[in-house]
Amino acid sequence: MKPDMRVQLCGVELVNPVIAASGTFGYGVEFEEIVSFRRIGGLVTKGISREPMAGNPAPRLIETAAGMINAIGLQNLGVEKFIALKLPALRRYPQCAVIVNVFGYRVEDYVAVIARLNQADGIAAYELNASCPNTRDGGIVFGSDPSALAQLVAAAKRESARPLIVKLSPNVTSIPEMARAAEGAGADALSLVNTFVALSIDIETRRPRLANVTGGLSGPAIKPIAVRMVWEAAKAVKIPVIGMGGIATAEDAVEFLLAGATAVQVGTASYADPRATERLAGDLEQWCGRHHVQHVGSLRGALDLTPPAE
Repeated sequence: MKPDMRVQLCGVELVNPVIAASGTFGYGVEFEEIVSFRRIGGLVTKGISREPMAGNPAPRLIETAAGMINAIGLQNLGVEKFIALKLPALRRYPQCAVIVNVFGYRVEDYVAVIARLNQADGIAAYELNASCPNTRDGGIVFGSDPSALAQLVAAAKRESARPLIVKLSPNVTSIPEMARAAEGAGADALSLVNTFVALSIDIETRRPRLANVTGGLSGPAIKPIAVRMVWEAAKAVKIPVIGMGGIATAEDAVEFLLAGATAVQVGTASYADPRATERLAGDLEQWCGRHHVQHVGSLRGALDLTPPAE
């Protein structure tokens, strides 16, 4: 008997818990001839802003030990062109939940993007990128201050006609505190973790390897930290948690599910293998079959903390 891979994520049914992560899957349409969208739970678009953005100057992506550092700078074509040029093609795959990542540098920016997206069809949910600096309040990152995060989430939730997923920054002292702040302000789900702020230096030139100086570290190097943060967040809130951070195999995904995640996102692995998301979804189903897991949802939060027998 094949395992039941379906999961419910804040009212949206996914055919399986594997989702392509934002920033590593383009707008989604770039992968439609490579990945079968019918075989993955969903995809998250790259971050969409109020107006088009060119991003940071090159070099803006480098490989590092067990991962990579990027400083793309949230390059995108803006909400109007996204709706006109990218979204229509995604509507051909109703089995795949399309989640639009939204960002801005003021609360009003986020609200304006959501208001415009509310008028478009073919979107299952929004993912709020809270790792942006709030230019109105001195540049503090929304996701690093509980009150700023709560203000952002509350405003976005009031405007949103669809489920609101809040993507948390890992660059904080207490993930449970930020998780509770987002939940209290109305978040329907959480996704974590975003990238870790990192720096790489060329010792021959003594200059930063990235034009932006610092960037976001992702990949297998961050996985154990990400699993720990997902575990902490899942214990702190009642809403679903989506785990991500260095997932490249079915076994990686199972770790996040056991830690409390309802679903997982696959990011950096797509650079090495563009079909990683689909491959991992199939491998996870096979893993469940081999381990006699009848429903993948039964893995959520099933971490065994009882002391081992003497």
